[in-house]
Amino acid sequence: MNFTFAGLWTHMGLVAQLIVIVMGVMSVVSLLILAERTLVFRASRRHSRRYAAQLDSLLASGDFDAAAEAKTEQDVGYLGRTIRAGLTAYRSSSTDSREEVMESVARSLERQAQREVQSLKRGLGHLATVAATAPFVGLLGTTIGIVTAFQAMGASNSGGIGAISTGISEALVTTAFGLLVAIPAVMGYNSLQGWVDARAVDLSEASNEFLDAASRALKRTRVAVR
Repeated sequence: MNFTFAGLWTHMGLVAQLIVIVMGVMSVVSLLILAERTLVFRASRRHSRRYAAQLDSLLASGDFDAAAEAKTEQDVGYLGRTIRAGLTAYRSSSTDSREEVMESVARSLERQAQREVQSLKRGLGHLATVAATAPFVGLLGTTIGIVTAFQAMGASNSGGIGAISTGISEALVTTAFGLLVAIPAVMGYNSLQGWVDARAVDLSEASNEFLDAASRALKRTRVAVR
């Protein structure tokens, strides 16, 4: 027998072939998710940094009206959308008491930050599912293949490892496929999840800085009015 993929494929049973096809689909899905999330993450981080660079001085000085009306790119990234939500809440509640303004801004920042984190996590659940289940799918194919090999040995009334070595080798191919699918998926998921966690920290720090700037701006405004 030719111990190549083509040779093993032609001698595989229908169940083993179906399992290999399923794992092939899982592999394609995981690779597409990895590529799509990587591109989205890079673009979003680039837009967020550009937005922060453009409005850093306005936000630090508490000139929120100018920051809200400043011309920026259409896509401002996860950071820009969160800060814009805070600016909107600040302007819409500017006539309320100081405590009410701060609470409204804090809730708005928190809601938008949670939306951004969930948006960044899109697809990671599927990637984690592939990483967790691919080895077991491959093991299922191996188990079925070994059972089939022993059944064939019993039907032919022959013994010895030589009689079932071909069947076992075919069965072990599915386990190898499962590991080949799972390993990149696990590595990709851990990397992307770590990136999302880091961005969640960035959003939390930016929200706190915005709240500090809003508090100072309110204090100056209320003092000036008096």
